[in-house]
Amino acid sequence: MIELALSIPVITYVTFMGAAVLLYLTPGADMMFTIASGMRGGAASGIAAAGGIGLGVMGHVVIAAGGLAVLLLTYPIAYDALRYAGAAYLLWLAWHSWTDTTPPEQREGRRDIWRAFRRGFLTNILNPKVGLFVLAFLPQFADPAIGPVWQQILLLGTLLAIGELATYCVLGAFAGLAATRIKRASRWMGKLSAIVFGGLAVRLAWN
Repeated sequence: MIELALSIPVITYVTFMGAAVLLYLTPGADMMFTIASGMRGGAASGIAAAGGIGLGVMGHVVIAAGGLAVLLLTYPIAYDALRYAGAAYLLWLAWHSWTDTTPPEQREGRRDIWRAFRRGFLTNILNPKVGLFVLAFLPQFADPAIGPVWQQILLLGTLLAIGELATYCVLGAFAGLAATRIKRASRWMGKLSAIVFGGLAVRLAWN
C-alpha cells in the first residue's frame, strides 16, 4: 500500500484534496448533524459525533472498494430501504432531543459522548447517498495503470475520511463551546437540534 501511495502523482493528491475541502465546507447533512450535536451536548459531543461520521464515511469507502455499493444502484428497493431506515432514525433523534429536558450539567458526560459517536456513525452509514457519492467521487482519481483501483479507493477514501473528521471536529467543538456560553438558552438548543434532525430526516426520505 505504501508503494502504491508513492506511485500516485502529487497533482492527483492536490486535486483530490482540493475537491475534498470544497466538499467539507459545503453545508450538508453531516455538517448539520455535527453542529446540532455540539449544540445539544457540548463540544465533546460535537467532536464525538464527528468521529462517528468519520467512521461511517470509512465504512462507505470499504463498501465501495468491495463493489457492494453497486448493489444499491442495481436494486432500488435496497436503496430505499436503507434511506427510510436512516430517515426513521433521524426522526427518533428529533423526538428525543425535543422531549429531553435534562440540563446539560446533569448529563453523564462519558455516556453522552458515546451516544453522540454512535448516532453520528448510524446516521452516516444509514445514508445511502453517502455511499453513492463515494462510489462516484473516488474512482475519478484512480488510475488503473498505477495499480488495483480498489486499493486506490481505500487509500483516497481514508484521506477523505480523515479530512472530514478533522474539519467536523472543529465545527462540532465550536458549536458546543458557543452553546455552552449561552447557558440560558440551553433548553432551546435541544429544540433547535430536534428541528435540524427532523429536517435532515425529511430531506433524506424525499430527495
